[in-house]
Amino acid sequence: MTDYSMSRRAFVAGIGVTAIGQLFGSDVLSARQRSLLPLNTPKLDHLDIIVPDVAAAARFYMAVFRTRLHAQPFQGGFRYFVLLGDLPENRQVGYVAIGDSRGRGTYIGHFCTSVFDYRRDSAAIATAITDAVAKAGLGKVTFGAGVAGIFSDPDGIEIQFLPAPDTVVTAAVPSDLVEHGKGLVTPRGVDHVVLHVSNLEKGVEFYQILYGKPAVRETSPERVWFQIGDTRLGVQQVEAGQKPRIEHFGIKVAAFDRAAVSKALAGFGAQVVAAPEERDVLRFRDPNGITVELVI
Repeated sequence: MTDYSMSRRAFVAGIGVTAIGQLFGSDVLSARQRSLLPLNTPKLDHLDIIVPDVAAAARFYMAVFRTRLHAQPFQGGFRYFVLLGDLPENRQVGYVAIGDSRGRGTYIGHFCTSVFDYRRDSAAIATAITDAVAKAGLGKVTFGAGVAGIFSDPDGIEIQFLPAPDTVVTAAVPSDLVEHGKGLVTPRGVDHVVLHVSNLEKGVEFYQILYGKPAVRETSPERVWFQIGDTRLGVQQVEAGQKPRIEHFGIKVAAFDRAAVSKALAGFGAQVVAAPEERDVLRFRDPNGITVELVI
């Protein structure tokens, strides 16, 4: 295996058993398919969390983030949207969506990368990814119906593509569940999402098909980073006995008082935990056990 630098900003020329150039050099993929991959995506736009009490989770995240809350009627209840910035007229803003678990447990549900021209190219992109994954022997992916359909990687981790730039759904309107603009820190958008996969090298191969060559490989912990615009996707080997999943996410925030925010988080029922590999990060577990990082 190639000897990688431990620096987060060290460039990685190639990784994985099958390089992306070799993968797409095959006649199995048409020229049209090859032109669609890796995806033309500006960034990670949003993610969602699945919890048993959506209102309680919305109140917690609004206590953390100095922002506005929107809500969408959904299956007899509400789906909440914690905005990660000011809402412009075109509604193009990052967000954390909060959905009802309905007995499915508590977890980070999916992450979304918006894709340019996705409304036009969604069917062709789905075909190209399906063919490339099959050619690489990485398993099977099944796409959901429609442009906004969620699909799963070979480990069952849920991914969504939406037309770029992604926007808060038009059915979501300002919520009066909690007073706006009273949180601890000011959010600036999604910073990163970290996945724990069943096999690191195969996981890297899969996400290389979607996002191109990785940018960084760290050895402590063993984690591979894909740079997607000004956001990052991390891939890491799952711990023994654990299931593949979205392990945590990070939100960019304006500078804050670490001691004061840590104390306040504890008062809200969160647990501040160590993040030894990161300096400008405050990591905590929310009252549902979901791990979040505040990244300056």
